[in-house]
Amino acid sequence: MAVVLDAHLVTLTCDNCGDSVVGARPRADGEAVWALLSEHGWGGSPLADGPHRCAHCIRLGPAPGALPGGILGIDHLGGVTVVTVAGDVDLDTGDTLRMALRHAADMGGHVLVDLGRTDLIDSTALGLLVRAHHDAADRGARLCVAVTSPLIRQVLRVTRLDDLLSVADSRADALARLADRGVAATIVAS
Repeated sequence: MAVVLDAHLVTLTCDNCGDSVVGARPRADGEAVWALLSEHGWGGSPLADGPHRCAHCIRLGPAPGALPGGILGIDHLGGVTVVTVAGDVDLDTGDTLRMALRHAADMGGHVLVDLGRTDLIDSTALGLLVRAHHDAADRGARLCVAVTSPLIRQVLRVTRLDDLLSVADSRADALARLADRGVAATIVAS
């Protein structure tokens, strides 16, 4: 748990490095996380259970080997282009995701957006996924999103985007959903 509330204090712990900060507990519990996040320059989920990152970890950027904006890679597996994302997808990283999705569309075929290493997306990312879904449909292709984060699943459910987007539990499940006319054997073997 990233946030610990007691009678008078709130302790926020970075999910990346384990650093923590302690602040006075406001009267309204819903404000507790927002107050500490903004006061100390932290980022992450508005929910108390995280994920949260300290200002130092935010400045470090994405994990080693990641492309700018949290894109870990773009792979072409048979008739599917896989965009693998890591870290938060928000206004700051939206342009990189937009470019990766545009590249996937330019490659033709189906698109898989693997959010298995992502815990937080904002309205920017949701808009990009909806646009990519419509672009794929216009080309006669499909888009599938692999999601493991309970928070992202909740966001998709609340916004009813889980009715629009094909949402899979894993990358393998998403690839199976996108398999079409013999592409499945090529994709699963990769």
